[in-house]
Amino acid sequence: MRALLLVLDSVGIGHASDAAEYGDAGANTLGHIFEQVPALALPNLCSLGLREVVAGIDDPGREASSSRRYRASFGKMQERSAGKDTTTGHWEIAGVILDEPFSVYERFPEELVRGIEREARVEFIGNYARSGTTILEELGAEHVRTGKPILYTSADSVLQIAAHEEVLRVDRLYELCQIARGHADRFRIGRVIARPFNGAAGHFARTSRRHDFSMKPPRTVLNAISEEGLPVIGVGKISDIFAGEGVTDSFPTALNADGMERIETAWENLQSGLVFANLVDFDMLHGHRRDVAGYAAALESFDCWLGKFIPKILPDDLVIITADHGNDPTFSGTDHTREQVPLFVLLGAESRNLGTRDTFADVAATFARFFQLRDAWPAGSPFEMMEEPVR
Repeated sequence: MRALLLVLDSVGIGHASDAAEYGDAGANTLGHIFEQVPALALPNLCSLGLREVVAGIDDPGREASSSRRYRASFGKMQERSAGKDTTTGHWEIAGVILDEPFSVYERFPEELVRGIEREARVEFIGNYARSGTTILEELGAEHVRTGKPILYTSADSVLQIAAHEEVLRVDRLYELCQIARGHADRFRIGRVIARPFNGAAGHFARTSRRHDFSMKPPRTVLNAISEEGLPVIGVGKISDIFAGEGVTDSFPTALNADGMERIETAWENLQSGLVFANLVDFDMLHGHRRDVAGYAAALESFDCWLGKFIPKILPDDLVIITADHGNDPTFSGTDHTREQVPLFVLLGAESRNLGTRDTFADVAATFARFFQLRDAWPAGSPFEMMEEPVR
């Protein structure tokens, strides 16, 4: 039994029913990209049923009959957890629904900051909300001059520490973030992120040696799968998001191209078990930077790769493609957007409309059934295409 769970980071498909509560009414990541880039072509995603879940997409290959069969079952998912951040979305996909959102700060409490500084023997500069590129423009030169690490946050539940690689060694930055993680738990901060950078003033650039330090999650379906002796292979930032819990092997990646290559290698070598991958470029490089053209180009690159990967999926394999939240590059601000996410499920020749699911945890429930775990997953419901296991 071989499975792939592929999260297209931030590829939302329209505002969720409660989006107004998050200031996101009207957000539609994919829909607005298609509006602004009418030449965008995603034939392989359309072959899975993309046109059925995103209104207004032109699929030239679509037959006039509404009974056309796609290569996958398709649907949408609505997040039940409170929040719209990466950790919340991934945890719910893995079967954990959060009633209380992670904390978001414009400025971190003095108690938290001073506690980290005392234990780590450092003094921070910053401590306010900014984008990663802007904070380097504002404080990068002062950091290089003083050696003081830069502390900042964003609209997400993150505590970020930036340091120039020639001023503060990367291993020391990681150590500093580990200390911060220990203090951040009490304040319900989802992730502590190390943000190394290099270059000279006016040309600072973040390097690929970012590292996320997440809160330890409650037990997820990843734990349940790995406890059966099956491998759970994380590609991209998966292991970071789950603090390593339930992940047996991890392959961090820098960009989508690296992630897609890692997926192929892991898939070819996998006999049974799960590959869980996150492709981050959509969110990190294009969503937060409100780069519509770049986002569209990243989607086309993924779609091209997907066309080559689909033939490697065998009839008994289970492949699920979805997202964790939205990040509409046409929307105001630079934050994630509370959106529904696409759902494509490849299993044999099945092709059915899975409707709108009321929780991402249906993915976890489906994996519990696919891998014939001893107990049904307590959150979510398996997709209707999954038959009861024979024991």
